[in-house]
Amino acid sequence: MTFERSYEIINELKKIIPNPKCELNYTSVFELLCAVILSSQTTDKRVNEVTPTLFAKYPTPKDLSLANPQEVYLIIQSLGFAKTKSIHLIEMAKTLHKEYNDVVPNTLEELQKLSGVGRKTASVILVEGYKIPAMPVDTHLVRMAKRLGYIAEHESIKEAEESFRKYIEEKDWIISHHLFLLFGRYHCKAIKPNCEGCSLKKFCKVEH
Repeated sequence: MTFERSYEIINELKKIIPNPKCELNYTSVFELLCAVILSSQTTDKRVNEVTPTLFAKYPTPKDLSLANPQEVYLIIQSLGFAKTKSIHLIEMAKTLHKEYNDVVPNTLEELQKLSGVGRKTASVILVEGYKIPAMPVDTHLVRMAKRLGYIAEHESIKEAEESFRKYIEEKDWIISHHLFLLFGRYHCKAIKPNCEGCSLKKFCKVEH
């Protein structure tokens, strides 16, 4: 990968996805954090189906911190790993209420202290909730990194994030994250990617 090649790819992605944005529905950073935790191993569409009920019943960290795990589970039971996520949500809310006065922190280090929050989730909160440059990397972005030549096939999430940060200017991290995510989600899928007519085929490492 080179800086110039990276920007050829990004400019092409802007043509394919002219209005890249987060597909989770939320009205506050707290709601965003809940939704991102719930989105693990689950589609954003399915998360959006349960969060209106969740947010109506538990609108603040304090409210959620006092929730019964079983009641939270009943709201989100259609999602993957619902029981574990119920516990994470409540524990996360307890920390926000007790240690942060119900305010979601805005640093990678503090966010990762919250239950259910890893580096990727924390980075999404920075990018989407606070518009702070970060490079969240999930399975879609790792796949894009490998197929488009940012990293080798055997490399991992860590190497993918490092390569994206190296070959993309910090001011473009936020939009680039959305571009790679949506391209991987809807175009360059893990199974049966839409290769026919793809304008990024010349960069792709997959045999066609």
